[in-house]
Amino acid sequence: MKVKALIAVLFIGIILFWAVEDMPAFGDPDAPATQYTGQLYVDAVLPDIGIDNIVTAILASYRGFDTLGEVVVIFTAGISVALLLRRGGRL
Repeated sequence: MKVKALIAVLFIGIILFWAVEDMPAFGDPDAPATQYTGQLYVDAVLPDIGIDNIVTAILASYRGFDTLGEVVVIFTAGISVALLLRRGGRL
């Protein structure tokens, strides 16, 4: 059983190292992800949202649901830990 797991890990590791070669360098201004996204936000923020501060507009409007989801997950984890600790000590 351990041999199958080792083969699977080695196979996935080789694929990951092979895929890394196709990634752009860190901070590369010519990377495909940075070619149009930044200028798209700069051009669309004021007409779409009406907020002059681009960072605030992106975090509050474009990424609002994502941020809300992260807060809900962290809140749920905190409540779960508090309930587990309470259950172990007082009952």
